[in-house]
Amino acid sequence: MRVLLVEDEKELSRALAKMLGKDGYDVDCVYDGVDGLNFASIGIYDLILLDVMMPKMNGFDVLTALRKKKIDTPIIMLTALADENDKVMGLDRGADDYVSKPFSFNELSARMRAVLRRRGKLVSDNKLEYDEASLDLTTFMLSTPSGEISLTAKEFELIRYMFEYPKFVATKEDLILKAWGLNNEFESNNLEVYMSFLRKKLQHLNASFTIESVRGVGYRLASKSSR
Repeated sequence: MRVLLVEDEKELSRALAKMLGKDGYDVDCVYDGVDGLNFASIGIYDLILLDVMMPKMNGFDVLTALRKKKIDTPIIMLTALADENDKVMGLDRGADDYVSKPFSFNELSARMRAVLRRRGKLVSDNKLEYDEASLDLTTFMLSTPSGEISLTAKEFELIRYMFEYPKFVATKEDLILKAWGLNNEFESNNLEVYMSFLRKKLQHLNASFTIESVRGVGYRLASKSSR
């Protein structure tokens, strides 16, 4: 899962990014509110960790601007402010949770999992499900009642995104951003190669669904019986 960390204390930011990386998250770090707003507005993140006291633009204003833009990405506020009114203000403006500094990494990790579960991203602490298939977020294993198979990192990111939004067509642009990030020279024509690999693995597992191309747009999960 891709996380945006907006934290101006660079030493803390580096430490958190390192620990989150060990937990399997892909983390992008920015160090002021303006960059935080710009990055978050792209809409490619599964979760945002947002500090309150930052240069250029504080976390409350970033939060308000994102919600006005209809960006509904889950947001956990990070703050050294202990005043209850500050916490209420953040929650009223659309924050999903609050973590007060100093905090333990275990607490933050647990709150992240809880927020993602409430938003429907996780069916358990480490799995996503679609139909009879299950995707393990820690081992990169895709399984059905017929068996299981390992996925490469990019295959995992692609099908994970489709599992999270199974009712929507995933555009090529969104899939490339989710799997390869902002700074890449990936050619969109090569996306079909990765989708072909995934289709073959789904076929190997006798999955009841496949990945269907939507001409000129992207891809969607489709039941074999409806084709």
